[in-house]
Amino acid sequence: MANSKRKVLSQDQIHLIVKALSDPRRYEILKHLRQSGQALACETVRGCMEITPATLSHHMKELEMAGLVQVVREGKFASYVLRRDVLEAFLQGVHADLI
Repeated sequence: MANSKRKVLSQDQIHLIVKALSDPRRYEILKHLRQSGQALACETVRGCMEITPATLSHHMKELEMAGLVQVVREGKFASYVLRRDVLEAFLQGVHADLI
């Protein structure tokens, strides 16, 4: 049986995601997370982007607030995982609203 518990996002959540994805760097970060398929440490993400730690922190906070990434903390270190369920719900919501 297909997954009957599909995640549904509110319009506010969809707007937060659209805002987060409007920045090309955040879009690239999500692409790196998707390609990785696992949690990526801050330094790994930063190495792919050539941005300062403060800039990365800002972008990751925006992606986290939009619900697109989950932070995995181990002590003072943080890694990030793509929330595929949220991304899929976002795409379904946009499709339902605009297509």
